[in-house]
Amino acid sequence: MAKFSDNALAVLSARYLKKDDEGRVVETPDEMFRRIARAFAAVEERYHGREELYRERFYQLLSSLRFLPNSPALMHAGLPGGQLAACFVLPIEDSMPSIFETLKNAAVILQSGGGTGFSFSRLRPAADPVTPSGGVAAGPVSFMKIYNAAAEVIKQGGARRGAHMGILRVDHPDILDFIRLKRDPAELLNFNVSVAVTDAFMEAVRQDGEYSLINPRTGLPGKSLRASLVFDELVESAWMCGDPGIVFIDRMNEQNPTPHLGDYESTNPCGEQPLLPYEACILGSLNLAAYVRDGSFDYMSLGDDIAVAVRMLDNAIDANCYPLREIEQMHKGTRKIGLGVMGWADALIMLGIPYDSPEACAKARRIMGFIQKSAQHVSEELAQERGPFSFFTGSVYERTGVPPRRNATLTSIAPTGTISLIAGCSSGIEPLYLLAFKRRVLDEEQIEVNRHFIETARREGFYSDKLMECVMRHGSVRGQRSVPSRFRRLFMTAHEISYIAHVEMQAAFQEYTDNAVAKTINLPHRATRDTVRKAFLLAYERRLKGVTVFRAGTKPGTLGKVNDPD
Repeated sequence: MAKFSDNALAVLSARYLKKDDEGRVVETPDEMFRRIARAFAAVEERYHGREELYRERFYQLLSSLRFLPNSPALMHAGLPGGQLAACFVLPIEDSMPSIFETLKNAAVILQSGGGTGFSFSRLRPAADPVTPSGGVAAGPVSFMKIYNAAAEVIKQGGARRGAHMGILRVDHPDILDFIRLKRDPAELLNFNVSVAVTDAFMEAVRQDGEYSLINPRTGLPGKSLRASLVFDELVESAWMCGDPGIVFIDRMNEQNPTPHLGDYESTNPCGEQPLLPYEACILGSLNLAAYVRDGSFDYMSLGDDIAVAVRMLDNAIDANCYPLREIEQMHKGTRKIGLGVMGWADALIMLGIPYDSPEACAKARRIMGFIQKSAQHVSEELAQERGPFSFFTGSVYERTGVPPRRNATLTSIAPTGTISLIAGCSSGIEPLYLLAFKRRVLDEEQIEVNRHFIETARREGFYSDKLMECVMRHGSVRGQRSVPSRFRRLFMTAHEISYIAHVEMQAAFQEYTDNAVAKTINLPHRATRDTVRKAFLLAYERRLKGVTVFRAGTKPGTLGKVNDPD
């Protein structure tokens, strides 16, 4: 079994390893992996599969840290009532019973370890008439504050704070209040928020035209706004506090595999998983750094592991104990999984490829294309063995002659958060944030130094105590002439990389991803509003499904946005 860092062991003990009634840890990491493998492999029996064979294959893949499923699966697999999915979307209709029924359901999901997304776009705007009471509506923003307060008091799975995604369409009459909401740092601490932007709106921005607001109660257009002014407000808020992000909602729906079931209106809390109402998704991430061997990438081993990982995630759908009957029906109907990656920055360093280079984007396309194609092949084989997903009839796949597959979607790229810490690799597809920094793990502050930098500095002969002191102080080697220029570029950190390179990397991965890509366009504090504007426009041009920017120092004590249960 792979070795764990001190940080990883601290997180495992606090959040993931099984505990007794007194809160004492009663499980080792190896036993945790065996528990998970046993729970997933038990599903083989219902499909007449080889349970013992896959129990061992699942264990070997997990314990090597080449692949990890999302946090709820690590926490709960094999335990009574184990809820294994990370991502959910719940519908909110324009009525008081629906609003509070959804809040109740969201509380159950949060308690079980999931993160929930909502679109508030169906709610009538503030001050709109309410009949038959003769009153006026509170509006989406007011109800979001109620949802936020509920999340504040719920610990996810007994281990984490609640996380929500709140989305409002750009043509909702309350859109400006929504865009400005999180400029107040005390507002909606348990929410990430995004504006669902339409292609029509973006074209109006380009042409400096107007667009109409639509009252969701009547479906009729109301007053018009100048699109560029609304876009300016969006840029201002993102520059000030990192919220809202943008969801390109039309682009998401263009790639909805089951439009006969409905349209996408929302995503999970970090935006990588668009879902229909009551859908769920189980995520898992391959550690790309584990496939770099002797300076080259091992596609053969990766292909073997994809076959095991896809099967494991599909089994997890059947092993799951769902928090709501409606969610179980939808998830077992579409069988969505999200196979993603982590360790990308580490892999590039090990390959000697700078993150901000065209070569890095080309490598991203090749690797993600390989993952996508391989996962599709495995899903088609599973469909032959077990049958396609229930809603295959009427899907885009059936209409276009694609062979039956087991899963409506296969790939998503999550931010990975704590699972990359457990695996000892860089998070998601992000560049290194810093070469050395203090990380708060639970309630303790611990120092983390990038091992690849230390190994390279020693191997290449530029290691010195003075250099290490400088790296510890600044977190980068920018301007350090004792470090050869090619290594200064190889070890560039997030704030040294241009917004263009950030967007281009996200676009490279998105090209071969079914769902979406969670990535933050990290900007230095000195970045201007115009940089944010250009990042948003470039994201639209490069056909991203969503984009988030975060300017350093705009949220004291944080490196980014609300953590998603990955």
